[in-house]
Amino acid sequence: MRKAFTLIELLVVIAIIAILAAILFPVFARAKSAAKSSACASNLRQVGIALSLYRSDSDDGYPNNGDPYLWFGRHFRWPIMPYLGIGQQQKAGDVTAKSGAPQILTCPEDPTANSQFDGTSYAYSASLYHSVDQISSYTIQSLVNATLPVETTCVTQTESLMADPARKIVVEEWLTAHRHPGAPLGFWGVQTNYSQPGEGRWTGSRNAVFGDGHAHLTPAQAQVPSIQDCPDMNLTPGGISGSDLHGN
Repeated sequence: MRKAFTLIELLVVIAIIAILAAILFPVFARAKSAAKSSACASNLRQVGIALSLYRSDSDDGYPNNGDPYLWFGRHFRWPIMPYLGIGQQQKAGDVTAKSGAPQILTCPEDPTANSQFDGTSYAYSASLYHSVDQISSYTIQSLVNATLPVETTCVTQTESLMADPARKIVVEEWLTAHRHPGAPLGFWGVQTNYSQPGEGRWTGSRNAVFGDGHAHLTPAQAQVPSIQDCPDMNLTPGGISGSDLHGN
């Protein structure tokens, strides 16, 4: 007689496969997410190298072209473009010109990134082109609306002014695209009019590159509260001379 599986045996095998799938699929998902986060950190390390090369050609100064919106990803990319090895050209008077999709400027896990050149995942710290006095008087609304209460002139900051390069963020992901329970949020949390910090701003993690060139995934709660109690490297207390991470 030929032996065959009974119904009970088949059900047991199916149950075992289902249990293994339930165990392994989340592991695979976490591994995939970790790989994307590592790729994002690698992008930022390259951005950090580009900033270092820029400084070496600019008397130790960080990028500053007089644009108060330079902290936007789609703005700050232009000064360091020659150092990133990306061949895009900026049209005269047009900071939103599109030409290709530079993957180095987008995080693989950023849900808002797209194939257009404006889909930049990273932001540049406003404390690198504004003085300490300016930063101390700014608010979230100041950054968003470019309404600067002290002086609108952007002031180039140099690396020599950085008291703790290993803990001063220079470029960071805008969204908490990693380890975030829900929709990714920006530095200021859930927002309606950018007048006050919003909920959820202290959840999740972001990749960041620091003044000394190293990059790593940084939990929002590991960052020092900004002037307006946010994980926001734009409004770091003390500006470029301040620290964005809690001490050990």
